[in-house]
Amino acid sequence: MNWFQALILGIVQGLTEYLPVSSSGHLAIGSYLFGIEGADNLTFTVLVHVATVLSTFVVLWSEIDWILKGLFKFKMNDETKYFINILVSMIPIGIVGFFFKDKVEEIFGSGLLIVGCMLLLTAALLIFSYYAKPRQKEKISWRDALVIGIAQACAVMPGLSRSGSTIATGLLLGNKKESLAQFSFLMVIPPILGEALLDVLKMVKGEEAFGGIDTLPLVVGFVAAFLAGCLACKWMINIVKKGKLVWFGVYCIIAGLLAIALSQLMPAPVM
Repeated sequence: MNWFQALILGIVQGLTEYLPVSSSGHLAIGSYLFGIEGADNLTFTVLVHVATVLSTFVVLWSEIDWILKGLFKFKMNDETKYFINILVSMIPIGIVGFFFKDKVEEIFGSGLLIVGCMLLLTAALLIFSYYAKPRQKEKISWRDALVIGIAQACAVMPGLSRSGSTIATGLLLGNKKESLAQFSFLMVIPPILGEALLDVLKMVKGEEAFGGIDTLPLVVGFVAAFLAGCLACKWMINIVKKGKLVWFGVYCIIAGLLAIALSQLMPAPVM
């Protein structure tokens, strides 16, 4: 991977992490077109995901600060309940990461066919949630947080949008769209930082956590993903409030069909 490829993929990651179109799916398509090998692709994916997590801290710092101040009051207030919901939402992805991490990494190298199919599934979720009209709830309950967390765990599949899955699931459960984007973006922070910590531990143990990628492409990709993520996070929150997710469903149909077509026309990169 060279610095220009890292720049393009970093921008793609930063924009698509928050838009409900699957950042992993778009990174897979971009890596496929650039001919980037699976090990390098996974390493780069983890790094740019950390960059977008940092952009979440920047954009949603007021909400994070609200939660932290409430926690240090050491009582069961709204902030503590919100934090508990985030912890509950982490349970499914924690189980997947602990028991099935190797299998997930294998799936990431399985080609564009599965990416295309998952993009079509993302489209179906977005379109269905747009037309469904469940009764609205005032707050996200811990049960809803668990179900939304299960949706996040399923979205480890490349092409199945994490934000699309969690927001669409929340809408189908009757949660208000004004609060869903914020919750969706905050709940991903602990899992991604946990993944980054595991990679740091690999480096300490002498394992090749960063594959064969040079330092410059990693830095360029990280910065590009961070800056693009800051812009996309603000944009996506406004889009969710206006309820225009159906058009992202249409886009996912096009992208999914393109990925399936590419999987049939182009040879996969050598692993």
